[in-house]
Amino acid sequence: MKIAPSEPRQGRRSSRSEPVILFSIAGQAFAINANAIQEIRTTDSISAAATEIAPAGIAKVRHRLRRGRKFFHVVNGCVHFGLPMSRPTQVVVLRNYRIAVLVDSIDRMETMTFLMALPPGFLGPERLWYRGITLVAENVVPVVNPSGFLTEQELMQLDAAAAAEPDVASTIGTEGTNRASAEQAQ
Repeated sequence: MKIAPSEPRQGRRSSRSEPVILFSIAGQAFAINANAIQEIRTTDSISAAATEIAPAGIAKVRHRLRRGRKFFHVVNGCVHFGLPMSRPTQVVVLRNYRIAVLVDSIDRMETMTFLMALPPGFLGPERLWYRGITLVAENVVPVVNPSGFLTEQELMQLDAAAAAEPDVASTIGTEGTNRASAEQAQ
């Protein structure tokens, strides 16, 4: 008879500390690196800058947000994570991504001291959505991967649909401008 080790086997860990913002969607807590966030606004304060878009085949994106000369695709967090629909009150605009995310609330800022690899039970797209899991006040919280909200293919599909709209065509691109459209306009 073999005796099991007293400590459970743990996945790969990163022990580098980083600031994270805790937020919730449909009652589920999530964490995201604070440096990945450009700004946090209420849905009321950005309603004038958001426009509804024609369906591009991506159910989780129904709006586009204009911030200066850039457009951000607004991802509904409930649809993205497959959670029950809720009424989002906050918009998290991501830095270095043309993505904003609708969330129910921003809870607080914490310092994450370790990041554990995703357990094998996370299959499929979840592996792209999360960087790993962490403990916050003795609760397991998934740590969101900012680039996991929209794939490159989804971004291209949304950009192609937006390029057909005359007021948007000159501002599409990774840096907020589409050089080809600007050169053709000259």
